[in-house]
Amino acid sequence: MFFKALKYSIFFSLAFVFNAVLAQDIHFSQFNGSLLNLSPAFTGFFNGDYRVGAIYRSQWRAVPVSYSTFSMNGEARIKPFALSKEQIGVGILFNNDKAGDARYTMNQFYLKAAYRKAINTDSTLFLSGGLALGFCSAFFDFSKMSFDAQYDGSSYSAARATGEAFNTTRYRYADINLGLGLSYNYNEKIQLTYALGLHHLNTPVVSFQNNSESRLDFKWVNYLQGIYLLSPTLDLVGEVLYKRQGKYNELIPHAAAKYYLARNKNLAVLGGLMFRAKDAIVVRAGYTHKTLQSGIAYDINISRFVAATNRRGGFEIFINYFFSKPKPTFIKRRTCPVYM
Repeated sequence: MFFKALKYSIFFSLAFVFNAVLAQDIHFSQFNGSLLNLSPAFTGFFNGDYRVGAIYRSQWRAVPVSYSTFSMNGEARIKPFALSKEQIGVGILFNNDKAGDARYTMNQFYLKAAYRKAINTDSTLFLSGGLALGFCSAFFDFSKMSFDAQYDGSSYSAARATGEAFNTTRYRYADINLGLGLSYNYNEKIQLTYALGLHHLNTPVVSFQNNSESRLDFKWVNYLQGIYLLSPTLDLVGEVLYKRQGKYNELIPHAAAKYYLARNKNLAVLGGLMFRAKDAIVVRAGYTHKTLQSGIAYDINISRFVAATNRRGGFEIFINYFFSKPKPTFIKRRTCPVYM
C-alpha cells in the first residue's frame, strides 16, 4: 500500500514538467548538500551521531540586482536504548537570503525533529516522519530605495519626499513544515531514497502594508535518489527534485558518477550534470573523505534572462561533516577465587 502511494505521488509531481519553473522560496542546485531545506524527515537521516553543514550560493553577479543565499544546520541522531529499530533526530536550520539594491533580506530559523523506524525485519527499509517549526523575518533597507517623486524632471535628490509610506520595513512570522521520508536498500548494489516535504502549512502572511491577502504560498517538494554500485570503484547516482509553490514549479533531474579512490575510507570524487527546466544547466563536482562531504556547482543560464546574464548564473559551494561519539569501552574483570 505504501509503495502504491509513493508511485502516485511521484507521478503527479512529474506531471507538471511543462509549467513555469521559478519558485518563491530559496533554492539550491546542490539540494543534497542541504537536505533539511527539502524535508524535515531528513533530520537525523544519516550514519553517525551528529551532522553539521553549510551551503552558500551567489547568483546573477553579472546584473545589478544580485542574490546571495546562505544556509547552515546542525543535527543529532538519538537511538533510545528501549527502542531497537527506531531513531530520533533533532536539529536546527538557519537560512539567510539577500536580494536587490534595497537588500531585501529573509532570515529563517527552524527547530526540527524526526522519527525514523525500520519497517521490515532485516532493516533494509526505513520510514521517517518529521516536523519543523520556524521563526522567520523579512526586511529591507528603505534608505537605499529611490522613487519617481524624488526626480523633478531635471534632477534627482534623495532629500526630497518619496511619496511612499510603509507601515513597517520588517515583518516577522511563524512557519510550520512537515515531511515524510523513505530509504530502501533493494540489494547490495541498489539504494533508493524518497522524501516528501510539505512547507508553509499555515500559509503565513508576509506583508509590509498589513495586507492579510499577501501570504506565503504552500509548497510541496518531492525528492527521489537512486544509487547503483556499478563496480568496486564506481557508483552511478541519479536524482530528481520537483517543487511546486503556488503557480510556480521547479524540476531538476541530476545524473552523476562517483569514483572511489579508496572505498574503505570513503575517499571519492564526483562529477555530474543537472538541468533546471527552462532555466539553467548545472555543472557540479564533489569530494568525500571519511566523514567529510563537499561539493561545488555552477549554473549556466539558458532562460530568457540570458541577454542580461550572458549565460552566467549561480556559483554554489557546500560542506557537510559527520561525526560520532566515542564508543565506551568495558574492562572485563575476573574475580579471583578465595580458597579457605
